[in-house]
Amino acid sequence: MPLKRGRIVGYDPNRRAFEFTMIDRARVAIIECEISSTAMDQLADIRGAMPAERGSQFLHLRDTIERIASDLFDEGIATPGGMIRIFQHHVR
Repeated sequence: MPLKRGRIVGYDPNRRAFEFTMIDRARVAIIECEISSTAMDQLADIRGAMPAERGSQFLHLRDTIERIASDLFDEGIATPGGMIRIFQHHVR
C-alpha cells in the first residue's frame, strides 16, 4: 500500500461524504480523500446511516476504506487536483 494513514477530517453533510487524508510516502505529500455515504453504507451492508453515525462507521471500516483509496491511487484514479474520491462503484 503506497499510501499510509493520515488524519480524519470528518463527515460533510452537504456533500454527503466522509473526508480524510492519506500520505504519499514516495513524495511525502498529503492526499485529500473522501468516501460517499452510499459507498460507506455498501461496505457496512446497511442503508441510510445517520450523519451522527458516520464517524464511528468510518472508524469501523477505516482499514478497508484506506485500502480502497490506496488502490485507486495506484490505478491513477484521482481528480485533477489529486483528490481520491470513493464512490459506490469503487466498492467491490
